[in-house]
Amino acid sequence: MRSIVWLLLVAVIAVVGATALGANDGLVTIYWRGWRTDFSLNLFLLVMVALFMAVYSLVRALDSLLALPERAKQWRTSRRDRVAQAALREGLALYLAGRYTRAHKTCQKAIAIQADTPELALDAEFTALAHMLSAGSLHRLQDRTRRDEHLQRALEMARLTRKPRATEEGARLMSAESALEDRDAARALRELSELPPGVARRTQALRLKLQAARLARQPMEALRTARLLAKHQGFTPSAAEGLLRTLASETLDGARDADQMRALWVNLDMQDKRDPLLVASAARRMADLGAPQEARQWLAPLWDQLNKQSPEAIDALAAALRESLSGLEAEWLPRLDATTPAALRNPALALTLGLALAERQLWGKARGMLLSAANDLQLNVNDRRTAWAQLGLMAEREGRPEEAARFYRLAALPERD
Repeated sequence: MRSIVWLLLVAVIAVVGATALGANDGLVTIYWRGWRTDFSLNLFLLVMVALFMAVYSLVRALDSLLALPERAKQWRTSRRDRVAQAALREGLALYLAGRYTRAHKTCQKAIAIQADTPELALDAEFTALAHMLSAGSLHRLQDRTRRDEHLQRALEMARLTRKPRATEEGARLMSAESALEDRDAARALRELSELPPGVARRTQALRLKLQAARLARQPMEALRTARLLAKHQGFTPSAAEGLLRTLASETLDGARDADQMRALWVNLDMQDKRDPLLVASAARRMADLGAPQEARQWLAPLWDQLNKQSPEAIDALAAALRESLSGLEAEWLPRLDATTPAALRNPALALTLGLALAERQLWGKARGMLLSAANDLQLNVNDRRTAWAQLGLMAEREGRPEEAARFYRLAALPERD
């Protein structure tokens, strides 16, 4: 095909030349010291073209000859670059294969070739990657001192690259991950704080920050980070829900007094304040700190929607209210009456209602709920004993010592089938 194209091209040139020069009768006369030479214009043009091509070829040949040392130098540099690149690729393959000692040595070979070649020493990204791979290998070999040296060197070289500096970001993430495996949360958080804002919101950076915050016992920071991860779909919905609940509970459990508990509660997200299990845990903690009234305030919005809660949530809310009954307000009575039908099907809820009504000295209503809870074998033994003990206390107050003694005896008996 190529031969046909060339043949057609030559034919076209021949036709054009014959058409343009066939009828050319011009002459070119050259005078030299009394000599005179006449040429046809066509011959003169052909000679000039040939002369130009000869001069051009001679200049190109001289230029190639003079540039031969530089070309040889470039060839040697290119060859060393290929060897260095091959060494780095081999190091990566060895690292992935778990041969960390050989991977480290191969990376050092690549670095040495790069350093010994001035023309290649300007490739800071290559050197940084080699140091990072070498640091990863040393980390697997538990050589922390040399690992940190290579990571620092990688960071120094990465700063010389052009933005965006993905190599520097990778080096910092690797450094933070290494610090976490060394259980050094402070260094991990310090490395992560050096990341640009956009990089710090990436999933991997958030995962590392979450681990570091939990390791540093900073549950509030861990909660904020976990919420960002959940927003970026870093977890499955069920895993995110469980993790956020656990972190929020850890945050609230760290409160030392009621004032600190209030401050932590205010900083929680509205989604957390609608989680019945978390609210129940917070209310129990607030009651333990001596503020049962505020605990009931937190429980009230969810208690009003008790019929929409799951059985697990109902049990948790009922247990939380039981622990925060001291000084129960009269405004809770409509809420308690509204949950009476549900209490007939849920012994834990019946126990809570009975204790709440007893707190308000409504002995008749309380007695029925407590008897229902105490005789329900689905209720755990400790809660049943609580119901029997409260019944005994009520009977004693009403002047029925025999009945009180019977209730106390039932409360003291071991679990029955």
